[in-house]
Amino acid sequence: MNKLLISLLVSIGLTGVAHAAGDAAAGQAKTATCAACHSADGNSVVGNFPKLAGQGEKYLLKQLNDIKSGARVVPEMTGMLNNMSEQDLADIAAFFASKKTQLGQAAEDQIELGQKIWRAGVAEKGVAACTACHGPTGNGIDSAAYPKLSGQHAQYVESTLNKFAKGERENDPASMMRDIASKMSAQEMKAVSQYVQGLH
Repeated sequence: MNKLLISLLVSIGLTGVAHAAGDAAAGQAKTATCAACHSADGNSVVGNFPKLAGQGEKYLLKQLNDIKSGARVVPEMTGMLNNMSEQDLADIAAFFASKKTQLGQAAEDQIELGQKIWRAGVAEKGVAACTACHGPTGNGIDSAAYPKLSGQHAQYVESTLNKFAKGERENDPASMMRDIASKMSAQEMKAVSQYVQGLH
């Protein structure tokens, strides 16, 4: 058993080394088309486009690769990554990860319920606390490619939860988010989405 565990850890380590290291400076020149929806620094001003600024580099790279391969379907990005290399994607991820997220503000009438779900989940439905994977202040766990949600647009978060709940987005590890979102009510999704918009 120990030999199996050691070989697995070595394998994971070697896989990690094989990935291209991102160069933020090189990435800036490759993000000209990204700016139309996500803004030049990754702080999109439109609620249905996610803020990429300050997002974990590993998470961003996974999403870019998933979008390119079709594992994650984003109609607005169809074909945009087709001619980009692994290095290009790594550079773009590094660039946006190096930027600072502009924080938003939560709707006051949603904070109490949103905070409760964020910190404790919804025990009677088997919904885990969001802090388990996204951290107390919403900064995510980049080593595990769990995204930062602090300051993210509420509109985008709510839309994403709905897509997970309906199975329209399927690139979550071990169906974690699909399982969680499918147990949440529309009001719970709205409240926690508003809460993370102002979380920092």
